[in-house]
Amino acid sequence: MNGNEHEHVIEVTDLRRVYGGGFEAVRGISFSVNRGEIFALLGTNGAGKTSTVELLEGLARPAGGRVRVLGHDPYAERAAVRPRTGVMLQEGGFPSELTVAETARMWAGCVSGARPPLEVLELVGLAGKTGVRVKQLSGGERRRLDLALALLGDPEVLFLDEPTTGLDAEGRRDTWELVRRLRDAGTTVLLTTHYLEEAEGLAERLAILHEGRIAAAGTPAEVTAAQPSRISFELPQGYFVGDLPPLDGMGVSGHEVDGRVVRLHTHELQRTATRLLVWAEGAAVELRRLDVRPASLEEAFLGIAREAAAEAAGTRTKEYAA
Repeated sequence: MNGNEHEHVIEVTDLRRVYGGGFEAVRGISFSVNRGEIFALLGTNGAGKTSTVELLEGLARPAGGRVRVLGHDPYAERAAVRPRTGVMLQEGGFPSELTVAETARMWAGCVSGARPPLEVLELVGLAGKTGVRVKQLSGGERRRLDLALALLGDPEVLFLDEPTTGLDAEGRRDTWELVRRLRDAGTTVLLTTHYLEEAEGLAERLAILHEGRIAAAGTPAEVTAAQPSRISFELPQGYFVGDLPPLDGMGVSGHEVDGRVVRLHTHELQRTATRLLVWAEGAAVELRRLDVRPASLEEAFLGIAREAAAEAAGTRTKEYAA
């Protein structure tokens, strides 16, 4: 194994997945995940997230491209990869009549070198539910059980598919803290999530999938940097947008007016905000409902979706015209 494989615990090169009928769910994506890193795969429903993760877990053979997990092909060399990975699926499907403790013991019997079941149940906050039948658990508690079973083998690589679905706010944040502790202990984590706040708060790097392709990738800051920041405020009575300093001179890339509320879009937030406030001070006016905020991952995500939809609509228009 070379040094690059030591650094990149997961390597994906031109990965493709095709289902029956010729539907291409994953269309030639490439990315890598470093040891001890939390990496998030984002995307709308049908973007290819779960299809990609299943290939990384070795559940199917790729239609094309290359996957390596811990230096091995997870499908062809499953026996070398599976004992070193933990998998939390979107839905576990456990026997409903077993108790939480019985389920954990049963699962531990299938795992090489399993940790004590009660230890992992305590980790995820289920120590008080050991005698409860699975069918009596809430949706959030079942997700905690899913996570506990994924941790039984003390995995080097942990795959989390929508790990906090069904959890309340407190449970979600407890799970985030646990994932961070696992990362700090050296576990490499790849997660899919619909919660953009979750990805922004947990992931060192991420990729946004759209229709089977990577539309954007990098750190959360790098991905959001492509989107403009926003300043909104209410114009004072008697003032209009034309009374503001020249917008291009303030670094404004676009603006909207809704009644008396003005929204400025800018890639130079400090410059724009400073010049706006200097103008307001000089004019002796108060900018009511002033709201200054940098671009968020949610705005970047929605922006990518809008751009992709516009591009697709333009393509269809050209095809129709032809």
